[in-house]
Amino acid sequence: MNTIDSIPTGKISRAAKLVKTGVKVGGNYLKYYGEKLVNPEVNREALNESNAEDIYDGLKSLKGSALKAAQMLSMEKNLLPNAYVEKFSLSQFSVPPLSAPLVRKTFRKYFGKEPLDLFDKFSENSVNAASIGQVHKAEKDGKTLAVKIQYPGVADSISSDLAIVKPIAIRMFNLQGADSEKYFKEVELKLKEETDYKLEIKQSQEIAQACSHIANLRFPQYYEELSTDRILTMDWMHGVHLSEWTKTNTDPEAARKVGQVLWDFYLFQIHELRKVHADPHPGNFLINEENELIAIDFGCMKEIPDDFYEPYFELAKAENISDPEKLQKGLKDLEIIRTDDSPEEAKYFTKLFSEMLSLFSKPFNSEVFDFSDDSFFAAIAALGEKYAKSTELRKMNGNRGSKHFLYINRTFFGLYNLLHELKAEVRINSFQQYLEPA
Repeated sequence: MNTIDSIPTGKISRAAKLVKTGVKVGGNYLKYYGEKLVNPEVNREALNESNAEDIYDGLKSLKGSALKAAQMLSMEKNLLPNAYVEKFSLSQFSVPPLSAPLVRKTFRKYFGKEPLDLFDKFSENSVNAASIGQVHKAEKDGKTLAVKIQYPGVADSISSDLAIVKPIAIRMFNLQGADSEKYFKEVELKLKEETDYKLEIKQSQEIAQACSHIANLRFPQYYEELSTDRILTMDWMHGVHLSEWTKTNTDPEAARKVGQVLWDFYLFQIHELRKVHADPHPGNFLINEENELIAIDFGCMKEIPDDFYEPYFELAKAENISDPEKLQKGLKDLEIIRTDDSPEEAKYFTKLFSEMLSLFSKPFNSEVFDFSDDSFFAAIAALGEKYAKSTELRKMNGNRGSKHFLYINRTFFGLYNLLHELKAEVRINSFQQYLEPA
């Protein structure tokens, strides 16, 4: 794979790169419609593939929050054409890495030393490269280590990147009014936290300690003396990324084992710790030879306040969704139904969210749920398509829901998709064995 010697870090240079990408996408559309005039049978697959290629190529050179957006979109398998999902999923753990000179320059900046001044051995070729950083293999005192190096300028470009994409997001989601700013602030806060590797070490150690009693779950050890706020060192963990494991696994029992620990891990965090690892994509998990789950990245943690947790999980109960009074109370507590809604808006969004909740909460209202059920995910896709085409919805204020929905819904979308990839059947209440007695 080609390496990168520099990354655009200024607002103007990054914006220019995105504009250039937009021009390429525009050209793809012109080509598509030209071919469509000649041959009406031409479908959009070639257009989607060209657009996905050009958008990904533009984002991968920027890295940082721009590429993180592609990573997040790749998890929404029911919302994007397959060409985008396949291309954007590369951002999870496979993008062009920094060159060796740039790696050494980064070490000199944060340690004042070369890599081999700190480690007995250090591979200048990265093993994995993703949206915010890349991983190198090293050795020290007989231990094999993984060293994560953050791309230069990533932390400093978050605000300007979001400013560039904000107008697009406002149009896409029909956001209106000054209170839409709360959603962008939430994203900005979380992205900035992800670039603070000292915070990540603290969060990783806390989660590893709190979840150490969960069966078949493993964590690396972290080394603060070999880490800074932009370079992080931890144990090298042996295993394959979850998505790679699912491609070769033929044992349903192994899939159930991995799926169960994944579910128990997430539900324990949510219900016991009231905070959760809010970045559940395959690049953050390894499977070892014993089919144990290894969690390796805790840069993105989301705390769940009580005033969100309680109505959110109350509305996960089927009996509350079917109770008009409890449904209305929950929707108001979660800021889905607003005080300034017209009667038509209140009626519309009550119906919309009643449908959504009834579908998304199906696993929570089962003793055992089979995430290999394609019909469940097809229903999610159909519901999304139905409302995406709604002209009525586009006329209404899109500012719906507490800011906490952004990362909690992202967590469940990601978790559902991972379990679907695994084709896992999960015992829903198994996590309760790990909870502290009330």
